[in-house]
Amino acid sequence: MSSVPKTLLTPEQYLHRDREADFKSEFYRGEMFAMAGASAKHNLIVLNCGAVLREQLKQRPCLVYPSDLRVQVQATGLFTYPDLSIVCDDPQFEYDQGDVLVNPNVIVEVLSESTEAYDRGKKFEHYRQIPSLNHYVLISQDRHSVEVFTRTGEGEWTLRAEQSPDASVELAAIECSLPLAEVYDKVNLESKE
Repeated sequence: MSSVPKTLLTPEQYLHRDREADFKSEFYRGEMFAMAGASAKHNLIVLNCGAVLREQLKQRPCLVYPSDLRVQVQATGLFTYPDLSIVCDDPQFEYDQGDVLVNPNVIVEVLSESTEAYDRGKKFEHYRQIPSLNHYVLISQDRHSVEVFTRTGEGEWTLRAEQSPDASVELAAIECSLPLAEVYDKVNLESKE
């Protein structure tokens, strides 16, 4: 039985196709992976987080980017679309179009059933290879739960998790706090949508 070899794309071919597509795709090792759309709860949580963090960073040279901006993990070759990316240094972009960020300080991902294992596992393995990354934030969309992984030293990460609606998590590297009450404002956690 013969098999047809898989044609792998270069990063440039991926970017050309992704920029022209009607949907977003991640890219790794020559392959594109289409991303599913997000639920109403997911989108509301992302917007709430972005609004809270942007307000706190308004008077500082930090930028909060929504999920339409690609992040490239240069060490591994992964191109992905985090739910939020924050950069407080001069943003560095790979390629000329300014749509592939390589130096985020904070990445936020809202977990879903289909992505949670990947976001916690392989994707975090990739993200840990970004030298500028100080915080990786994981947010549940079915219960009050915000987890913050913080880089403390050479390859070391600590975890701080909060589940109380009255709690807040600190993002010390960017001098911000993320109150769970704001993260989950107007989010119906009981809803399946």
